[in-house]
Amino acid sequence: MPIKSVQEFLAASVQKDLSGDAFELESSHLLEVKLNGRVWAKAGSMVAYQGGVKFVRQGIMEQGLGNLLKKAISGEGMQMMKMEGQGRVYVADAGKKITLLRLAGDTIFVNGNDVLAYEDGIQSDITMMRRMAGMMSGGLFNMKLHGNGIVAITSHYEPLTLPVSAQTGPVFTDPNATVAWSGGLSPEVVVDMSLGTLLGRGSGESVQLKFKGEGWVVVQPYEEVYFQKTH
Repeated sequence: MPIKSVQEFLAASVQKDLSGDAFELESSHLLEVKLNGRVWAKAGSMVAYQGGVKFVRQGIMEQGLGNLLKKAISGEGMQMMKMEGQGRVYVADAGKKITLLRLAGDTIFVNGNDVLAYEDGIQSDITMMRRMAGMMSGGLFNMKLHGNGIVAITSHYEPLTLPVSAQTGPVFTDPNATVAWSGGLSPEVVVDMSLGTLLGRGSGESVQLKFKGEGWVVVQPYEEVYFQKTH
């Protein structure tokens, strides 16, 4: 990589406005939020901001009583924060690649750890795969996102979308590599102990998600392991 002068570095890395949307990627790993009201973002994801912005961790009783217990037991990865006011906020998550999706009445499911931010017009709900409890440390909690607005999701490296249809048959994925799927799909948890034994893992690929029907599923070339804090 050639050595740059200070002026060349500043010109290449300076903040840019290329669209009028509230969400704009400054790079594939850094999201700029043009805040004028309220936006939800992953707690701890702010790296810089300008203007009059207030950050509030999502209240324990917010967005419906049904999420109360789920939030209490789903760990830090599912914690969201409100960003309110006017200004610019820059958010990122451990250098993961950011993808922006515009929902127009659509419903999608996203692994809870892979939700970076979403506009206030998006409704969210935490969903649980009950059969997976006790089988593995990750992939149990997901977020259902529905409505109108932009959603920012993250992945390790480039994501891959696999179509699901009755013609091609079901798609099986590793829960720790599964990022998102379309709202019309309801994954089934399946266990293949022989596969886990073959690969020398006690609780890895032996647990899979089975997607069947009509839709799509997004995977990443990385098996993300989630750790929950203990108190």
